[in-house]
Amino acid sequence: METFINLAHGDGGELTHRLIRDVFVAAFGKKDAALFDAASLHIPTGNVAVTTDSFVIKPIFFPGGSIGKLAVAGTINDLAVSGAKPLYLTCGFVIEEGFPIADLKKIVIDMANEAKKTGVTIVAGDTKVVEKGSADGVYINTTGIGVYEHNKGCSLAFEEGDAIIISGTIGDHGIAVLTARGDLGITAPTLSDCASLNGMIDSVLQQCGTVRIMRDPTRGGLATTLVEIAEDFQITMTINERSLPIKQEVHGACDILGFDPLYLANEGKAIFIVADSQKEKVIDILKSCPEGKDATIIGSITSKGKGQLLLETPIGSKRMLTRLSGTMFPRIC
Repeated sequence: METFINLAHGDGGELTHRLIRDVFVAAFGKKDAALFDAASLHIPTGNVAVTTDSFVIKPIFFPGGSIGKLAVAGTINDLAVSGAKPLYLTCGFVIEEGFPIADLKKIVIDMANEAKKTGVTIVAGDTKVVEKGSADGVYINTTGIGVYEHNKGCSLAFEEGDAIIISGTIGDHGIAVLTARGDLGITAPTLSDCASLNGMIDSVLQQCGTVRIMRDPTRGGLATTLVEIAEDFQITMTINERSLPIKQEVHGACDILGFDPLYLANEGKAIFIVADSQKEKVIDILKSCPEGKDATIIGSITSKGKGQLLLETPIGSKRMLTRLSGTMFPRIC
Protein backbone atom coordinates (compact mmCIF):
# COMPACT_ATOMS: atom_id res chain seq x y z
CA MET A 1 0.00 0.00 0.00
CA GLU A 2 1.16 3.57 -0.66
CA THR A 3 2.83 5.53 2.14
CA PHE A 4 1.04 8.86 1.68
CA ILE A 5 -2.40 9.98 0.59
CA ASN A 6 -2.53 11.27 -2.99
CA LEU A 7 -5.35 12.73 -5.04
CA ALA A 8 -6.05 9.40 -6.72
CA HIS A 9 -7.17 8.06 -3.32
CA GLY A 10 -10.21 10.29 -3.72
CA ASP A 11 -11.15 9.56 -7.34
CA GLY A 12 -13.32 6.53 -6.64
CA GLY A 13 -11.01 4.10 -8.44
CA GLU A 14 -8.58 1.38 -7.42
CA LEU A 15 -6.69 3.44 -4.85
CA THR A 16 -9.96 4.54 -3.23
CA HIS A 17 -10.99 0.89 -3.03
CA ARG A 18 -7.70 -0.08 -1.39
CA LEU A 19 -7.90 2.82 1.08
CA ILE A 20 -11.39 1.88 2.17
CA ARG A 21 -10.55 -1.84 2.35
CA ASP A 22 -7.15 -1.62 4.03
CA VAL A 23 -7.74 1.30 6.41
CA PHE A 24 -11.41 1.82 7.20
CA VAL A 25 -13.02 -1.59 6.72
CA ALA A 26 -10.01 -3.20 8.41
CA ALA A 27 -10.68 -1.12 11.52
CA PHE A 28 -14.45 -0.62 11.52
CA GLY A 29 -16.15 -3.39 9.57
CA LYS A 30 -16.35 -6.99 8.51
CA LYS A 31 -13.88 -7.69 5.73
CA ASP A 32 -16.23 -10.10 3.98
CA ALA A 33 -19.32 -7.89 4.22
CA ALA A 34 -20.90 -6.37 1.11
CA LEU A 35 -20.44 -2.59 0.92
CA PHE A 36 -23.62 -0.67 0.13
CA ASP A 37 -24.26 3.06 -0.11
CA ALA A 38 -26.23 3.03 3.14
CA ALA A 39 -26.17 1.08 6.38
CA SER A 40 -29.20 -0.87 7.58
CA LEU A 41 -29.76 -0.18 11.28
CA HIS A 42 -31.97 -1.79 13.89
CA ILE A 43 -33.51 0.96 16.01
CA PRO A 44 -35.66 -0.01 19.00
CA THR A 45 -39.09 1.61 19.09
CA GLY A 46 -39.24 5.00 20.75
CA ASN A 47 -37.61 8.41 20.27
CA VAL A 48 -34.28 8.60 18.45
CA ALA A 49 -31.49 11.07 19.26
CA VAL A 50 -29.23 12.35 16.47
CA THR A 51 -26.19 14.61 16.76
CA THR A 52 -23.44 15.69 14.38
CA ASP A 53 -20.01 17.21 15.00
CA SER A 54 -16.77 18.06 13.19
CA PHE A 55 -13.23 17.73 14.54
CA VAL A 56 -10.28 19.82 13.34
CA ILE A 57 -7.84 19.62 16.26
CA LYS A 58 -4.17 20.53 16.02
CA PRO A 59 -2.00 18.62 16.78
CA ILE A 60 -3.80 15.52 15.55
CA PHE A 61 -2.09 13.40 18.23
CA PHE A 62 -1.88 14.88 21.73
CA PRO A 63 -1.16 13.61 25.27
CA GLY A 64 -4.11 11.41 26.18
CA GLY A 65 -5.69 11.02 22.77
CA SER A 66 -5.96 11.77 19.07
CA ILE A 67 -8.44 13.30 16.67
CA GLY A 68 -9.84 9.78 16.21
CA LYS A 69 -10.52 9.10 19.87
CA LEU A 70 -11.86 12.64 20.24
CA ALA A 71 -14.28 12.25 17.32
CA VAL A 72 -15.85 9.13 18.79
CA ALA A 73 -15.86 10.21 22.45
CA GLY A 74 -17.12 13.70 21.66
CA THR A 75 -20.07 12.40 19.65
CA ILE A 76 -20.93 9.72 22.20
CA ASN A 77 -20.89 12.31 24.98
CA ASP A 78 -23.24 14.62 23.09
CA LEU A 79 -25.76 11.78 22.93
CA ALA A 80 -25.20 10.65 26.51
CA VAL A 81 -25.66 14.07 28.16
CA SER A 82 -28.91 14.39 26.21
CA GLY A 83 -30.15 11.32 28.08
CA ALA A 84 -29.84 8.96 25.10
CA LYS A 85 -28.12 5.60 24.80
CA PRO A 86 -25.55 5.85 21.97
CA LEU A 87 -25.83 3.07 19.39
CA TYR A 88 -24.34 4.02 16.02
CA LEU A 89 -21.82 6.42 14.50
CA THR A 90 -21.02 7.51 10.96
CA CYS A 91 -17.80 9.29 10.05
CA GLY A 92 -16.63 11.41 7.13
CA PHE A 93 -12.95 12.14 6.48
CA VAL A 94 -11.46 15.09 4.59
CA ILE A 95 -7.81 14.16 4.05
CA GLU A 96 -5.06 16.38 2.69
CA GLU A 97 -2.88 15.12 -0.13
CA GLY A 98 0.42 13.92 1.34
CA PHE A 99 -1.02 12.85 4.68
CA PRO A 100 0.82 9.73 5.97
CA ILE A 101 -1.31 6.60 5.65
CA ALA A 102 0.37 5.20 8.78
CA ASP A 103 -1.04 8.14 10.75
CA LEU A 104 -4.47 7.60 9.19
CA LYS A 105 -4.38 3.98 10.33
CA LYS A 106 -3.52 5.08 13.89
CA ILE A 107 -6.47 7.47 13.85
CA VAL A 108 -9.04 4.92 12.69
CA ILE A 109 -7.70 2.30 15.11
CA ASP A 110 -8.19 4.82 17.95
CA MET A 111 -11.74 5.34 16.70
CA ALA A 112 -12.42 1.61 16.49
CA ASN A 113 -11.03 0.98 19.97
CA GLU A 114 -13.06 3.78 21.56
CA ALA A 115 -16.24 2.65 19.82
CA LYS A 116 -15.71 -0.97 20.86
CA LYS A 117 -15.06 0.06 24.46
CA THR A 118 -18.37 1.91 24.63
CA GLY A 119 -20.50 -0.59 22.72
CA VAL A 120 -21.11 1.76 19.79
CA THR A 121 -20.91 0.57 16.17
CA ILE A 122 -19.41 2.66 13.36
CA VAL A 123 -21.75 1.81 10.51
CA ALA A 124 -21.02 4.17 7.60
CA GLY A 125 -18.49 6.69 6.37
CA ASP A 126 -17.08 8.73 3.54
CA THR A 127 -13.63 9.84 2.39
CA LYS A 128 -12.64 12.92 0.42
CA VAL A 129 -9.08 13.85 -0.58
CA VAL A 130 -8.21 17.51 -1.19
CA GLU A 131 -5.12 19.15 -2.71
CA LYS A 132 -2.12 19.82 -0.52
CA GLY A 133 -2.64 23.11 1.29
CA SER A 134 -6.43 22.88 1.17
CA ALA A 135 -6.71 21.27 4.61
CA ASP A 136 -4.52 20.71 7.65
CA GLY A 137 -3.85 16.99 7.63
CA VAL A 138 -7.24 15.47 8.31
CA TYR A 139 -10.69 16.64 9.39
CA ILE A 140 -13.38 14.28 10.68
CA ASN A 141 -17.14 14.76 10.72
CA THR A 142 -19.32 12.39 12.72
CA THR A 143 -23.00 11.72 13.19
CA GLY A 144 -24.22 9.83 16.23
CA ILE A 145 -27.51 7.98 16.65
CA GLY A 146 -28.99 6.88 19.96
CA VAL A 147 -32.29 6.04 21.60
CA TYR A 148 -34.12 7.41 24.61
CA GLU A 149 -34.95 4.60 26.99
CA HIS A 150 -38.05 4.61 29.18
CA ASN A 151 -37.90 6.25 32.61
CA LYS A 152 -34.48 7.78 32.00
CA GLY A 153 -33.54 11.30 31.00
CA CYS A 154 -33.59 14.90 32.15
CA SER A 155 -36.67 16.51 33.69
CA LEU A 156 -35.74 20.22 33.21
CA ALA A 157 -37.85 20.84 36.35
CA PHE A 158 -35.39 23.25 37.97
CA GLU A 159 -35.84 24.30 41.59
CA GLU A 160 -34.02 26.75 43.84
CA GLY A 161 -31.33 24.87 45.73
CA ASP A 162 -30.62 22.35 42.96
CA ALA A 163 -26.96 21.36 43.05
CA ILE A 164 -24.46 21.90 40.23
CA ILE A 165 -21.91 19.10 39.89
CA ILE A 166 -18.90 18.74 37.59
CA SER A 167 -17.61 15.20 37.10
CA GLY A 168 -13.92 16.10 37.40
CA THR A 169 -11.14 18.62 36.96
CA ILE A 170 -11.56 21.35 34.36
CA GLY A 171 -9.20 22.65 31.67
CA ASP A 172 -7.15 19.47 31.24
CA HIS A 173 -7.86 19.09 27.51
CA GLY A 174 -7.19 22.71 26.68
CA ILE A 175 -3.81 22.83 28.42
CA ALA A 176 -2.74 19.39 27.12
CA VAL A 177 -3.41 20.40 23.52
CA LEU A 178 -1.90 23.85 23.86
CA THR A 179 1.35 22.63 25.39
CA ALA A 180 1.57 19.75 22.87
CA ARG A 181 1.92 22.32 20.10
CA GLY A 182 5.18 23.60 21.57
CA ASP A 183 4.43 27.14 20.36
CA LEU A 184 4.78 28.82 23.75
CA GLY A 185 7.89 27.15 25.09
CA ILE A 186 6.26 25.70 28.19
CA THR A 187 5.53 22.14 29.27
CA ALA A 188 2.83 20.91 31.60
CA PRO A 189 2.55 17.22 32.57
CA THR A 190 -1.16 17.17 31.72
CA LEU A 191 -3.09 14.55 29.76
CA SER A 192 -6.23 15.42 27.87
CA ASP A 193 -9.36 14.20 29.64
CA CYS A 194 -10.71 12.87 26.32
CA ALA A 195 -13.04 9.99 27.24
CA SER A 196 -16.47 8.54 26.51
CA LEU A 197 -18.80 9.11 29.45
CA ASN A 198 -21.88 7.12 28.44
CA GLY A 199 -21.29 4.36 31.01
CA MET A 200 -20.89 6.82 33.88
CA ILE A 201 -23.88 8.89 32.77
CA ASP A 202 -26.05 5.81 32.42
CA SER A 203 -25.19 4.82 36.00
CA VAL A 204 -26.45 8.19 37.23
CA LEU A 205 -29.66 7.98 35.20
CA GLN A 206 -30.33 4.40 36.32
CA GLN A 207 -30.02 5.27 40.01
CA CYS A 208 -31.16 8.87 40.27
CA GLY A 209 -34.53 10.13 39.08
CA THR A 210 -33.99 13.82 39.77
CA VAL A 211 -31.46 14.85 37.12
CA ARG A 212 -32.56 18.24 35.79
CA ILE A 213 -30.06 18.56 32.94
CA MET A 214 -26.65 17.33 31.79
CA ARG A 215 -24.16 19.01 29.47
CA ASP A 216 -20.55 18.46 28.39
CA PRO A 217 -18.47 21.65 28.70
CA THR A 218 -16.36 21.46 25.53
CA ARG A 219 -15.62 24.61 23.52
CA GLY A 220 -16.09 27.67 25.70
CA GLY A 221 -15.50 25.63 28.83
CA LEU A 222 -17.48 25.32 32.05
CA ALA A 223 -18.47 28.99 32.31
CA THR A 224 -19.87 29.30 28.78
CA THR A 225 -21.86 26.08 29.14
CA LEU A 226 -23.40 27.16 32.44
CA VAL A 227 -24.24 30.62 31.05
CA GLU A 228 -26.10 28.94 28.18
CA ILE A 229 -28.11 26.81 30.62
CA ALA A 230 -28.89 29.83 32.82
CA GLU A 231 -30.09 31.94 29.91
CA ASP A 232 -32.03 29.16 28.19
CA PHE A 233 -34.02 28.33 31.33
CA GLN A 234 -34.02 31.73 33.07
CA ILE A 235 -32.33 30.58 36.26
CA THR A 236 -29.62 32.20 38.35
CA MET A 237 -26.76 29.89 39.26
CA THR A 238 -23.92 30.61 41.65
CA ILE A 239 -20.69 28.64 41.57
CA ASN A 240 -18.00 28.83 44.24
CA GLU A 241 -14.48 29.59 43.03
CA ARG A 242 -12.97 27.67 45.95
CA SER A 243 -14.87 24.53 44.93
CA LEU A 244 -13.71 24.39 41.31
CA PRO A 245 -11.56 21.26 40.77
CA ILE A 246 -8.44 22.38 38.87
CA LYS A 247 -5.17 20.50 38.71
CA GLN A 248 -2.14 22.37 39.99
CA GLU A 249 -0.33 22.08 36.64
CA VAL A 250 -3.37 23.50 34.82
CA HIS A 251 -3.55 26.36 37.30
CA GLY A 252 0.16 27.03 36.81
CA ALA A 253 -0.06 27.02 33.01
CA CYS A 254 -3.07 29.34 33.11
CA ASP A 255 -1.22 31.77 35.39
CA ILE A 256 1.75 31.87 33.00
CA LEU A 257 -0.32 32.18 29.83
CA GLY A 258 -3.08 34.41 31.16
CA PHE A 259 -5.91 31.91 30.51
CA ASP A 260 -8.95 31.35 32.70
CA PRO A 261 -9.57 27.62 33.31
CA LEU A 262 -13.30 28.33 33.45
CA TYR A 263 -13.17 28.92 29.68
CA LEU A 264 -10.84 26.09 28.64
CA ALA A 265 -12.20 23.16 26.63
CA ASN A 266 -12.93 19.83 28.29
CA GLU A 267 -13.49 16.56 26.43
CA GLY A 268 -14.18 14.09 29.23
CA LYS A 269 -16.27 15.95 31.78
CA ALA A 270 -20.00 16.34 32.33
CA ILE A 271 -22.11 18.87 34.18
CA PHE A 272 -25.06 17.56 36.21
CA ILE A 273 -27.76 19.70 37.81
CA VAL A 274 -29.70 17.60 40.29
CA ALA A 275 -32.09 18.01 43.20
CA ASP A 276 -30.34 19.07 46.38
CA SER A 277 -31.62 15.94 48.14
CA GLN A 278 -29.83 13.75 45.57
CA LYS A 279 -26.48 15.53 45.28
CA GLU A 280 -24.52 13.26 47.62
CA LYS A 281 -25.93 10.16 45.96
CA VAL A 282 -24.90 11.46 42.53
CA ILE A 283 -21.42 12.29 43.83
CA ASP A 284 -21.08 8.73 45.17
CA ILE A 285 -22.17 7.26 41.83
CA LEU A 286 -19.75 9.44 39.89
CA LYS A 287 -16.83 8.70 42.20
CA SER A 288 -17.41 4.97 41.73
CA CYS A 289 -16.51 5.42 38.04
CA PRO A 290 -12.92 6.09 36.88
CA GLU A 291 -14.06 9.08 34.82
CA GLY A 292 -15.80 10.64 37.83
CA LYS A 293 -13.28 10.11 40.62
CA ASP A 294 -12.79 13.88 41.03
CA ALA A 295 -16.50 14.78 40.91
CA THR A 296 -17.30 17.93 42.89
CA ILE A 297 -20.32 20.00 43.90
CA ILE A 298 -19.45 23.48 42.65
CA GLY A 299 -22.61 25.52 43.24
CA SER A 300 -26.37 25.69 43.11
CA ILE A 301 -29.40 27.34 41.57
CA THR A 302 -30.04 30.38 43.73
CA SER A 303 -33.16 31.83 42.07
CA LYS A 304 -35.49 31.56 39.09
CA GLY A 305 -36.71 34.18 36.66
CA LYS A 306 -33.41 35.71 35.58
CA GLY A 307 -30.78 33.94 33.50
CA GLN A 308 -27.32 34.60 34.87
CA LEU A 309 -24.23 32.88 36.22
CA LEU A 310 -22.46 34.27 39.27
CA LEU A 311 -19.02 33.37 40.61
CA GLU A 312 -18.51 33.63 44.37
CA THR A 313 -14.89 34.56 45.05
CA PRO A 314 -12.80 33.41 48.02
CA ILE A 315 -13.46 36.72 49.81
CA GLY A 316 -17.23 36.31 49.47
CA SER A 317 -17.89 38.80 46.68
CA LYS A 318 -19.76 37.83 43.54
CA ARG A 319 -19.24 38.69 39.89
CA MET A 320 -21.26 37.80 36.83
CA LEU A 321 -19.71 35.46 34.28
CA THR A 322 -20.44 35.71 30.57
CA ARG A 323 -19.84 33.54 27.54
CA LEU A 324 -16.33 33.22 26.15
CA SER A 325 -15.62 36.36 24.14
CA GLY A 326 -13.11 36.04 21.31
CA THR A 327 -10.78 33.12 20.73
CA MET A 328 -8.48 31.85 23.46
CA PHE A 329 -6.64 29.64 20.96
CA PRO A 330 -7.73 27.78 17.81
CA ARG A 331 -8.11 24.17 16.75
CA ILE A 332 -8.84 22.68 20.16
CA CYS A 333 -11.50 20.12 19.23
